[in-house]
Amino acid sequence: MFNRVQAFWSQSHKRDGFALGLAVGTFGITFGVLANAAGISDLMAVVLSLFVFTGASQFAAVGVVNAGGEPLTALGTALLLGARNGVYGLSVGRILPVGKFKRLLGAQLVIDESVAVSSLQLDDRDAREAFWVTGLSVFIFWNLGTVVGVLLGDVVGDPRTWGLDAAFPAGFFALLMPHLRSQEKRQSALWGALIALAAIPILPSGLPVIASVGGVFIAAFASSLRRRRS
Repeated sequence: MFNRVQAFWSQSHKRDGFALGLAVGTFGITFGVLANAAGISDLMAVVLSLFVFTGASQFAAVGVVNAGGEPLTALGTALLLGARNGVYGLSVGRILPVGKFKRLLGAQLVIDESVAVSSLQLDDRDAREAFWVTGLSVFIFWNLGTVVGVLLGDVVGDPRTWGLDAAFPAGFFALLMPHLRSQEKRQSALWGALIALAAIPILPSGLPVIASVGGVFIAAFASSLRRRRS
């Protein structure tokens, strides 16, 4: 048993995937606490983590509900943020298993973390192992964290007292930073932020996030104009 654990830990892609899953579990605790504070039932919070299983979408939906937004607005925001996972599926399709059940399970694990760690591997075997280890680790610890969070919700009280309301935005910002290396991506982010800020006083809670997608199209149009002129 010890030898198996040692062999597992000696492989960096497996070790990194497990450690990342453990770290993400702390965000699961935050989600559980925030869901409790927003008035979402404990069962609903747990079901969201089991079946939706995409942190950005879950936090966005809870944020909209907590701000008094309509359920359809919360759903639209969550779906918009979750749509990126469909694009991720195109990049990891080659390492997913062929069987229907295993492929369905693999599709549930197509998330930011599993795709990021697997894409760093040089061969398909390591990529496949990294995908499964990371995806399963995040799934297990995220759901355990959610359960702990909803149980602690009544004890913690107002998440703002402990700064938990800022935990996910800080983590999301950390994930965003590596994607801002190119000028086009920075412009997309800037335009999206400006659109969201302009829409906050006008649109209901949750819709400014959806509207901010327009920043991508504005940046793409501006880039196209520059290429034509050059």
